[in-house]
Amino acid sequence: MSERGSEIVDLPRDVPAPSAASWAERPAAGPEARARRRFGEGAQIVCDNLVKIYKVADLEVVALQGLDLLVNAGEMIAIVGASGSGKSTLLNILGGLDAPSAGRAVVAGHDLTQMGRRERTRYRRQTIGFVWQQTAKNLLPYLSAVENVEMPMILNGSTDRERALELLRTVGLESRADHRPDRLSGGEQQRVAIAVALANQPEVLLADEPTGELDTATSAEIFDLMRHVNASLGTTVIVVTHDPLVSEQVQRTVAIRDGRTSSETLRRGRVSEEGEHEIFAEEFAVLDRAGRLQLPRAHVEALGLEGRVRVHLEDDHIEIWPDVHVEADR
Repeated sequence: MSERGSEIVDLPRDVPAPSAASWAERPAAGPEARARRRFGEGAQIVCDNLVKIYKVADLEVVALQGLDLLVNAGEMIAIVGASGSGKSTLLNILGGLDAPSAGRAVVAGHDLTQMGRRERTRYRRQTIGFVWQQTAKNLLPYLSAVENVEMPMILNGSTDRERALELLRTVGLESRADHRPDRLSGGEQQRVAIAVALANQPEVLLADEPTGELDTATSAEIFDLMRHVNASLGTTVIVVTHDPLVSEQVQRTVAIRDGRTSSETLRRGRVSEEGEHEIFAEEFAVLDRAGRLQLPRAHVEALGLEGRVRVHLEDDHIEIWPDVHVEADR
């Protein structure tokens, strides 16, 4: 993965990520401690064996197949995957727009599987902020920028013009407060959308392809702004995208494949032999609690792995080989 200096200068502060690597560095716990510790304890977002099945006529489409995910408070992560991988389904569940078919989903103490309609509405207004790719989903065209920012407050039972203006100052658009969306550029509209999403002080900001309709330079500005929001306000930020290059903008990238988390890429700092601070990225496969592991597709294709494979346990690692007898039997 290429490391361009302009993309790693203003990374937010380090936040411990509940990843495979961080768990591996912890001292081993005894059987009693493991039994007492519930999966995801201490994490702000917990997806535990999440399943989502859509039924269309006589057909069933399994969008999520036992997905596990942990996100700590204050993290900024990206969720990437190809079309149909399940990332949009996951976003809708975390946003309270859809309910899982099975499993457990908890966000900031809210169990999304136990919510009624009224509780979901309150949850979407107070706990979650949304930024969508399409401007029509973010802003009302007949309201000015400051009125758009005020609207979530009004729907939540209050209004605060000064706070709305302060949020526009935060996103660098106080001077455009009285402009309607059609008088703003695409990048400015997304800046206002971020201010709207922050209106009710949410604990989690969900962004669905927030730069999908923007050019490269404007996209970089939007990510700089989201990193600033994450660092200054402590808001947890989750960016869902199909673009793997977004991983260069965040600390942790979770890849979803076939409805499960398949890998995590962590970006961390270190001191080089020359004494200079540098950022490096390292990709990890994800082992779920059922012992399932999705091998990188490139590895599978390179070794011709399919069907049965041989697995051998060494002192500090596991070796996997293709079953040579498969070719011999053909």
